[in-house]
Amino acid sequence: MGDHLKRLNAPDSWHIAKKTTKFITKTAPGPHNANAMPITVWLRDHMGLARNMKEVKQILLQHDVVINGRPCRDPRMGIGIFDIIALPKMGKYFRLLRGKNGRHQAVEIDAEAAQSRLCKIQNKTVISGGKVQLNLRYGANILADNTYKANDSIVVSLKPEDRFKILDHFPFAVGNMAMVTGGKHSGKVALVVEIINTPGSVPNKIILEDETTKTRFDTIAPYIYMVGTKTPAIAQWGHEQ
Repeated sequence: MGDHLKRLNAPDSWHIAKKTTKFITKTAPGPHNANAMPITVWLRDHMGLARNMKEVKQILLQHDVVINGRPCRDPRMGIGIFDIIALPKMGKYFRLLRGKNGRHQAVEIDAEAAQSRLCKIQNKTVISGGKVQLNLRYGANILADNTYKANDSIVVSLKPEDRFKILDHFPFAVGNMAMVTGGKHSGKVALVVEIINTPGSVPNKIILEDETTKTRFDTIAPYIYMVGTKTPAIAQWGHEQ
């Protein structure tokens, strides 16, 4: 397997020019899914902070890029939805979101907001000693009690002194707020009004209601990311619609 792929084959979510060069950096195995965007692409093609791979490597070697509280050293490391990207020497902080067109979108936030991260619980397992381990969507695992369930969202601290401490919890339940992260409704924040369990391997169907227009639409459970309880947390976790 090579370190590059053709630009024409790059995921649409990366939102890059397709015909400038033949190849683009390939995402290394790691957090997120196949749509994860390499930090090189973000620094060079999105932010314009580097002109080529050599400059990207120089930036990373100086620990100038911190992802989710840890310095990034791998130019192929993938970044995805709700990742926190800090550029400490510039005093800039960003949260990566999925826009309405399905593309990755970096939203600038303040230093305080960059001290925590929203995470979706992919599943949970019981490890040795009977401890419950939460397996998060972006690859991290943390120990917690048994009150949390798959598809819930939690807010974890990124501060070094209490890293991964759970600060808040948004259950996957009717009446709570969710962001859609895929499909034709990508980027919308709406109220969950019904969860339809589907037998077999077909994903569960979710009915949501737009609080502004009161119109209803549906999506599937893998595209749901809980972002609030009874009141929307758009200003904190999403973007204005």
